[in-house]
This record gives sequence, structure tokens and C-alpha cells, in this order.
Amino acid sequence: MTPSQSAEDADLAGDSGRRLAGEDLTELLAIVRRVVGARVGSLPIAEDLVQETLTRVLAAAPSVDPGLLEPYAIVTAKNLVASMWRDDDRKRRNQHRAADLRAPESPEAQALIDEERSAMASALGRLDEHERALLIEHELRGTDTRTIAEEEGTTPGAVAARLSRSRARLRVEYVLGLDSGDPPTDRCRPVLLALSSADRRRQRELDAATHLFNCDFCGRLSEPLLARGQRQDGVLRIPIAADPDIVKARGSVRELAGRLGFSRTDLTVLATAVSELCRNIVRFAGSGELLVELLEEPRPGVRVTARDRGPGIADLEAALRDGVSTYGGLGLGLPGVRRLMDEFAITSEPGAGTTVTITIWGKDPTT
Repeated sequence: MTPSQSAEDADLAGDSGRRLAGEDLTELLAIVRRVVGARVGSLPIAEDLVQETLTRVLAAAPSVDPGLLEPYAIVTAKNLVASMWRDDDRKRRNQHRAADLRAPESPEAQALIDEERSAMASALGRLDEHERALLIEHELRGTDTRTIAEEEGTTPGAVAARLSRSRARLRVEYVLGLDSGDPPTDRCRPVLLALSSADRRRQRELDAATHLFNCDFCGRLSEPLLARGQRQDGVLRIPIAADPDIVKARGSVRELAGRLGFSRTDLTVLATAVSELCRNIVRFAGSGELLVELLEEPRPGVRVTARDRGPGIADLEAALRDGVSTYGGLGLGLPGVRRLMDEFAITSEPGAGTTVTITIWGKDPTT
């Protein structure tokens, strides 16, 4: 196989592991989160450890007696945490041997971070209690729209619509907080909210175009509201350049797949695969983008394309070999992503970048 070839795999040997019953996965998820939480607390790496544990359990499920899945998951989680602490300890012990060539963080950079935190705190404070609770439940705790809908006695679509409105308002309040100024007119906030939510009907009602032309304040703030990942031609585009983008991408893909009625098992598997692809972009290419597309034929599905213009993969065949982690740390690697997905394709050329496309299909609604 040459580096520029397209590598596709129709082997569904791991499919039986991925289709582990939703009830079993939910129970394992709770157990693994308790084990990891007891050892690392609320560190950002906790969710990655949980997902990596579940990935390994799902991969091993076809060859493990069902009664052994729970202890296998517990042992796997403990081993992953122990490996992480050993690596961290080794780095600390050898830190004095390495010269840190990075420039010290400037006071201006810290001031900017403090300003952004203050603006976000102010924005959250302007949301009502229900909006804040919904965003915290979904964005921070990772609860999917279907579960929230079941608890509230509504539909996933209605929850997704509320989330969209809450995010739109949060973005408006955030840019207002960064600007540290009050809108000059009563029309400013409604116009900015219509822009943030991409509500074209509301924009026409407010004659937003004329307002932006006449209002320098809204003209200035409209740019960051509109310059964000948006759907184009039915495709959601998410820029990937840093670890926070990985979290955003994982949450966005889970939300979209949740609208199609995917099971919790498939949502977890898809989020894990997306995390791995995004990490590869950040670690090796520095930046890239994720394209997410909802499919309807032949049945509901989600197609995710991760692409970058990085150094590419010199030995694609080796990168797709089982047991190879793409960046030498926690992570299931490209072979793990391929096993978990229904469809997998990759193209890579040294010096020109890499494109990975994965697809996961839901249940046929007619069966």
C-alpha cells in the first residue's frame, strides 16, 4: 500500500463488540466513571480515560465472557490511570534535564485570559436559571439530548432547539462582556441574537441589514458572532486547532447523532472516534477541520471527515496496524477507529496532509 492510496476496510469483526447492549454499556459507563473519578477527580483527562477504557472493553467484548466485562473494565481503567501517573511522574523527575526553550507567558497573555474568563462569567450570569442548567447538563456533564428529553418529558428535537437558543444568547452576552460596553439602542441585542442564532426570518423582521449599516457597535460585534463553525450545504464545519476544539467537536457530533436516535452505545463510540481523529490533527498537523454530515439514505447515519494539511503519514500501512497508537500515549489509534466504525477510509500523502472519513449507521427505521 502506497502512502497516497485510499485504505478502506469492510471487516466488521469488531461490530459485535460495538453493538453491546445499551443497558450494559450504561452500567459499565457508570462503573468506569466511578473508578476513574476516584483516582483523577475532575481533571480534564478523566473523560478521555473513560472513553479509552470503554473502547478497549468494546473491542474485547466478543472474546470475553459477559460476566467478566465488569471486572475487565475496572482493571482496564485502573491500568490506564496508573500508566498515566507513571508517565507524569517520569516527566516530572526528568524535567530538570531538559531545557525549556518556550518563551515565558507574557503579562498581556494572562490579562487576556482573565478578561475572557470574566466575560464568560458575566455571560453565564445573564442567562436565566433554566438556560444555565441545560447548558451545564449537556456541555459539562455530557448528558445527551435524548436522556434530557426523557427526564423532562419532551422530545430530543425540542431539547436541541432550546440548546441552540441558549448557545446563541450565551455567544451574544459573551461578546458584549468582552466589549465591556452597553448596547447603544434597544434593538442591538435582538439583532445580535438573530445573527448569533442564524435566524433569517427574525433578521428580516428586525431589518438587521439596515441596523448593521447604521450601528457601528453591532457592525463591530457581528463579525465574531458570524465567524464561527456553521453549516454549509448541509455540512457542519468545525475548525480544529487546540484541545478545547476537541471537546467542542466531540459534543457537537454527539448532539447531532442524538437527533437521529442513535443509542448511547453508538454515541459513545462515535465520540471516542471523533476525539482520536481530532487529537491527531492537533498533535501532528497543528490545525485542520472536521466536517460532519447527517445521512438519511439508506438509513440514518453520520459521516465525519477529518482533514488537515500537515506532514502526512509516511507509512500508512504501519499506522493502520493493530496495536499502534498514533501519538504514543492514551488513544486507540487509527486501527481502533477503523474497528469501531461501519465505514472507514483514509488518504494521506507526505507533505500534503491526511484525510480520514468515518461513517456510522443507525438502525433502519422500517425494521
